[in-house]
Amino acid sequence: MTIGESIPSFLLQGKVALVTGGGTGIGKGIALEFAKAGADVAISGRRTAPLEDVAKEITDLGQRALPISADIANKTDVDNLVDTVNRDLGQIDILVNNAATGGQGPGMLGSDEDRWDEVIDINLKGVYLCCHAVAPGMIERRSGNIINISSIASFYNSRGARLYGIAKAGVNFMTTGLAQDLAPHNIRVNCIAPGAIQTDMLAIDVGDKPENWDAVGNFVPLGRVGQPIDIATVALFLASDAANYVTSQVISVDAGLTDAPSSGDIF
Repeated sequence: MTIGESIPSFLLQGKVALVTGGGTGIGKGIALEFAKAGADVAISGRRTAPLEDVAKEITDLGQRALPISADIANKTDVDNLVDTVNRDLGQIDILVNNAATGGQGPGMLGSDEDRWDEVIDINLKGVYLCCHAVAPGMIERRSGNIINISSIASFYNSRGARLYGIAKAGVNFMTTGLAQDLAPHNIRVNCIAPGAIQTDMLAIDVGDKPENWDAVGNFVPLGRVGQPIDIATVALFLASDAANYVTSQVISVDAGLTDAPSSGDIF
């Protein structure tokens, strides 16, 4: 950038975004921040009621919203999801692969094939299917932006989330490989790895009480549990022209938790 050249915008006016897992938690936060920045937003998930609530909040912000019930681990559902968004909102400019299922539970030898399939199908296969469905349209237009949501559990062998960590490590690897494949088509692909964020999914593991969240926050170097907005603002940066030279990155948003000696006591 030269002196006098305008600063790239964080606005998303005229853009169409698809956020999977957009009915609650991090996905909801991202969908609302995108709408505030001017994007029309499609949100998908398996439960209809939360999607409709978020869609109402998006329309109250003056943007178009499209709630769609879909299982992102099912190719037919994903293809129908993408076709519906393209038809009803317009071609997808931004894809956020956020849908996930929690990974806490038995270790590898204590789990069974059904549990393995559930965790891998939703957290990893679903990202692949969504990218596979959306990327061809982006390639045709020579424009697009994909943001995957991983986890800091992908960085180390957490005793409480082995299968989840494996799936999310695959998302990291998929991000960097896809970024290299799509860069010649002017498509950026990045990944956010959240730390301890106060969501319904983490509440299942730590208990949804103020004292429990305070206890988790004590493990975090910055001294607090993260909120969905902390991830949503980074997603907004990556989705915007302000990040037009950023691709193939896995960005930790964890308040320093990854490098804390106590990190393994949470995940």
